[in-house]
Amino acid sequence: MLTKLMGWIDDRFPLTAMYNDHMAKYPAPKNLNFWYFFGSLAMLVLVNQIITGIWLTMNYNPSAEGAFASVEYIMRDVDYGWLLRYMHSTGASAFFIVVYLHMFRGMIYGSYQKPRELLWIFGMLIFLVLMAEAFMGYLLPWGQMSFWGAQVIISLFGAIPVIGDDLTLWIRGDYVISGATLNRFFALHVIALPLVLVLLVAMHILALHEVGSNNPDGIDIKQHKDENGWPLDAVAFHPYFTVKDMVGVAGFLFLFSLVIFFKPDMFGYFLEKPNFEVANGLKTPPHIAPVWYFTPFYAILRAVPDKLLGVIMMGLSIVILFLLPWLDRCKVRSVRYRSLLHRLNIAQFVVCFVVLGVLGVLPSTPTLTIIAQICTLGYFGFFVLLFFYSKNERTKPLPERVTSK
Repeated sequence: MLTKLMGWIDDRFPLTAMYNDHMAKYPAPKNLNFWYFFGSLAMLVLVNQIITGIWLTMNYNPSAEGAFASVEYIMRDVDYGWLLRYMHSTGASAFFIVVYLHMFRGMIYGSYQKPRELLWIFGMLIFLVLMAEAFMGYLLPWGQMSFWGAQVIISLFGAIPVIGDDLTLWIRGDYVISGATLNRFFALHVIALPLVLVLLVAMHILALHEVGSNNPDGIDIKQHKDENGWPLDAVAFHPYFTVKDMVGVAGFLFLFSLVIFFKPDMFGYFLEKPNFEVANGLKTPPHIAPVWYFTPFYAILRAVPDKLLGVIMMGLSIVILFLLPWLDRCKVRSVRYRSLLHRLNIAQFVVCFVVLGVLGVLPSTPTLTIIAQICTLGYFGFFVLLFFYSKNERTKPLPERVTSK
């Protein structure tokens, strides 16, 4: 009966073929390590955000008069509403954590190099849409930091010459942050951006399976095949890496549950204290800062004295990541076989990015501004240096086959 049912479905929809192509018979390099957990974890968090978001929407009121009260109602009166809300808010931060680590893995193992340039572009588009999705959702609780954080970020568009004022008015839908802004952000957060995000994720996975997965050695596993055309250094994704990913999922869910049940606000970084007060346009919080996953780029903005130039530099700090496949001209992918200079350059980039993230949370002072300017130079310096030294970089010889280390 089951065989007949599957045959009936396969005659009308390629279910078995899709399963074989993308799971059972997809050749994955056998030396994938810890860093390859984060792609599947990003998919897990995306599913969590969609499911919890749907349930939260059922009790949320997207109006300036009712938004904050509806969040309180979800937390206090809806059965397990507090759990759904914390799963969603913690999931937002978890999403960026796993995405940043996933991007870092791509950088150290050269997963953006030929023939994976388009794969990297799709990944960066996912990151860009994810930032927009998080920003739109950040306003929805209608707390003090949501209100004033949105006010600061939207006002940045006013620095654009000629069209700045009209653009900020169009984004807000009003002359000030109001219910009209909340309503359109709600529509984008719940419907438009998730659709785009899911489409980009599907394109990202299809592009990955078309060119094949990279590996820690950064070599092509398709060069050595057996008599059946199967790569000698590959294993089927299922069951080998599905089981391996379950280990990562178990570890992630353990840490995820610790945060949800014991410290959901994460010392004010996941849920800021001013956001437990209803939005008030007449009362400004002592220190306005975006949520932590935006702070590296916010610190770059504040490091530049001129507002327009600061907005340009902040935008450029994201755009330049799209250009990474063409800025790195080295033919060796993995950091394992690249020069000491490249390793040091990656290390200083990570340090600068983390320091900028910390500085973006703190109030601006002259000393911290100087540190932010130095780290901004280090951030952009990574890409400039990479372009110049990568062409003639001294690299180690690559192995013929993937290694097990």
